[in-house]
Amino acid sequence: MEQQLAPGMRVEIRDAEWRIRRVDHSSDGGHQLVCEGLSELVRGREGRFLTRLEEGIRVLSPEDTHLVDDSSEGFRAGFLYLDSMIRKAPATGPAIQLGHRAALDPLPFQLDPARQALSQPRPRILIADAVGLGKTLEAGILVSELIARGRGKRILVLAVKSMLAQFQQEFWNRFTIPLVRLDSTGLQRVRNRLPANHNPFHYFDRAIISIDTLKQDIEYGHYLENAWWDIIVIDEAHNVAERSGSSQRARLARRLATRSDALIMLSATPHDGKAESFASLMNMLDPTAIANPSDYAHEDFRDKGLVIRRLKRHVQDQLGGNLPEREIDIMRAGASSPEEAVFEQMANLRFQALDRKTRSGGHLFRTTLKKALYSSPAACQSTIDNRIARLKRRDSSKEVQADMAVLSDLRNAIAQITAEQFSKYQLLLELLGTCEHSLGWNPKDPEDRLVIFTESIPTLEFLVERLPADLRGLSKSQVSTLSGRMSDKELMAAVEGFGQRDSKTRVLICSDVAAEGINLHHLSHRLIHFDVPWSLMTFQQRNGRIDRYGQTRTPQIRYLITQSDNARITDERRVLEVLIEKDHQASKNIGDPSEFMGLHSVDQEEQLVADFMEREGDDLAALFAGFLDENVSDSEQPLENFLPTNAPSKILDDITADRPTLYETDFDYAAAALSWLRSEGVRIQEEIDRQNQRLVLTAPPDLQNRLRFLPKEARPEADRFILTPDRKLIAEDLKIRRDEDSNWAQRQYLWPLHPVMEWLGDRALGTFGRHTAPLFRIPGRLEPNQTAFLLVGGYPNRRGHTLIQAWLGFVLEDGNITEELDLAGFIHRLDLRPGQVPNRNRGGPTDAVAARLPGVVRRAEQRLAEHRRSEEAAIEDQLLEQLQAMDDLKTRHLQQLELEFDRSDQPEHFKQRRRDDRLGHIQRVFDDYDNWLRDTHTLDDQPYIQVAAAFTGQEGNQ
Repeated sequence: MEQQLAPGMRVEIRDAEWRIRRVDHSSDGGHQLVCEGLSELVRGREGRFLTRLEEGIRVLSPEDTHLVDDSSEGFRAGFLYLDSMIRKAPATGPAIQLGHRAALDPLPFQLDPARQALSQPRPRILIADAVGLGKTLEAGILVSELIARGRGKRILVLAVKSMLAQFQQEFWNRFTIPLVRLDSTGLQRVRNRLPANHNPFHYFDRAIISIDTLKQDIEYGHYLENAWWDIIVIDEAHNVAERSGSSQRARLARRLATRSDALIMLSATPHDGKAESFASLMNMLDPTAIANPSDYAHEDFRDKGLVIRRLKRHVQDQLGGNLPEREIDIMRAGASSPEEAVFEQMANLRFQALDRKTRSGGHLFRTTLKKALYSSPAACQSTIDNRIARLKRRDSSKEVQADMAVLSDLRNAIAQITAEQFSKYQLLLELLGTCEHSLGWNPKDPEDRLVIFTESIPTLEFLVERLPADLRGLSKSQVSTLSGRMSDKELMAAVEGFGQRDSKTRVLICSDVAAEGINLHHLSHRLIHFDVPWSLMTFQQRNGRIDRYGQTRTPQIRYLITQSDNARITDERRVLEVLIEKDHQASKNIGDPSEFMGLHSVDQEEQLVADFMEREGDDLAALFAGFLDENVSDSEQPLENFLPTNAPSKILDDITADRPTLYETDFDYAAAALSWLRSEGVRIQEEIDRQNQRLVLTAPPDLQNRLRFLPKEARPEADRFILTPDRKLIAEDLKIRRDEDSNWAQRQYLWPLHPVMEWLGDRALGTFGRHTAPLFRIPGRLEPNQTAFLLVGGYPNRRGHTLIQAWLGFVLEDGNITEELDLAGFIHRLDLRPGQVPNRNRGGPTDAVAARLPGVVRRAEQRLAEHRRSEEAAIEDQLLEQLQAMDDLKTRHLQQLELEFDRSDQPEHFKQRRRDDRLGHIQRVFDDYDNWLRDTHTLDDQPYIQVAAAFTGQEGNQ
């Protein structure tokens, strides 16, 4: 008869010790055990075993734990072993236990996404906070919490190519979570190392990759479908929403959404105004969320906790000096004579073949020309040249020939606008010079860098060529660019260089490829819009590059506009000024400028502006402003539904909980562990500076072996780690490193997630051997007739995740339990302070203490059962509530299906086949979710129990 095995049990398989995480039925009639390695050679590794094939699986019962006298000086070995157990025990409960301790100055509102996600049946969330509020940090806090709960071993991050390095650096510098960057060449290198049939996504447990890299190779789809992660993070998630048609990005994201337990999406602009695209994101997070993607309300999925969104106004009181109010000004340049001539010609421009709307309803070609001209003569010339080339390939009708002649005349007129006659460019030179209304920008100051945005690549190229020639004190080597034409490596190098003090870069000229996500605020607080965007969403993204969390100087933002005497051009210019005013108004009170248009799509917002530009009549600006004001007051915007119903958290202590430990600080623990390893004969090169909280360690061979899976940038030279738990020192070091040549901190953050700390813990847990616990002889703290035991136990769910866990301390007198204590109480009762407990004994008989174990284990089982009964009702209620909600959602999905097919006029046999396919899909989705809910809410019958340590008041051998 096959023995009964359950999650949480410690077992011996193939001469190694494992803890069972999950028990699944196997096709041979037995079970598959998914186990976590505990003994030295397998610690931290996952093992899968078939019970029908494994002989001699031995269950390691807690009452059979072998007690080993700790004879180390001051019980150093025992204290390290016990504290390592406490540190590695999975966290439970809703409070934030680790993320707030990362290398950042945590603001309470930044913990709310983690709290919301952890309170749901599964941690899936769209963090939709406004630009600049720290979404990457919020994601790092949640990921840290999941790791602390044993649910974050394998992590995959998808980001836009310009963000790969920055995201990777933030996760390492702030949270010491290593993400190996698989850029356009990195993934190929991994594949070259592996046999042809091996999955490259199994090689690294934690990786970051561009979704555009993944979508380029059809093979990756196969690899993705056969890989599983604990956590997937998708940055700038609006890029993977379904738009018109199903894009490659959306298909890939949908596939990935099924390959992880936790899914974290980040986007400040997740809603493009189309119900279907936002519904696609919600259904990636939870495929049961929305039945009809074209018609739904927030109430349909509100209780699932899938979205959190805060604007600047909601958290302004917490931001303080981390996000100063921006300073905005519109700079106007009087048009030159050649410009006025072109404006006059443009205002009267008429075409025969070209003066028609496109099939897609786009704006008139003359509007396209105006938009290019408002950027630069170079942009307009390029647009004309491209259109003439296209017309030449068309028919040679009189209409086409006439339009080509009009375009040629216009191009000749534009050619008269030299750099000297280009008034907006001359204004830019004045702003960057020393005139009265200059910005005060100093190109010699490495901490005063300038960002210039333009939508047009020809304009960008013009500025790159002319600025070094026309601006005194600026050389070509001091001008860098960011554009969509650059490779991912070039983009990352440009961003990193702009943030490094020793870099030559003083001016960064960007197209809107740089408008998403990247940090440009470290050495820059000045931004110039060389051309005014026609979308408020673009305003939001551009300004967010320097106006973001962590900016300590007042952001200075300038908009450049050419002022003309032509009435029509003036009216159109004032439409653009209305956009500037509305963006400024939104930044001060509304928070989200896209609310003015209610479209939530850059393309649609630009089309709306173009429509107003094309209107006939007077005072277009007043009409446009009135439309925007009426729109924001009358409409109910989709994203408004996701603004916080409860005020953001304000007090850290109310939402965090630090578990008790034996050592006062992480530094004390690490220092004690290194000293102990040296005393045990391990060859270690370390320096411990307690006064300055600085620890230097050269990795020994077994640690070096682990470092193979670190990003090469995070692995220090000669594997010599410089570690500190001081967050201020980390911040200072990051600034120094950026000023030099790297965005990777030289001093690394010493906290529980650092690989060195994980290695020290694993070494300490191997101290006393397999299925053992240390015995502390502490006369004076216990009487000779007293013993004490500390145990940890709990109940995992069917997926192996611990839902209920408790530390149980028992003090016995003459074999009878007289005191029962929690972890903090037990530590206090025995005064367990490392370095303060002398060890004068060198061992002795342990049988008398071990004889007390069966009774203690039975009492622990009773207490855990009581603990389970006190919490199980709430868990079951939550399950029933979720199952009922899921049944309701399933009914909606089926009703929507019948509605769609009732309206269809297709032949009945086609409809029936499609209906059957859709029914099968709905059934599979809900069956999968039903199984997942039951697996995550159903506790195993038997608890796991481990004896952590035993204590006695009896003296041993002297």
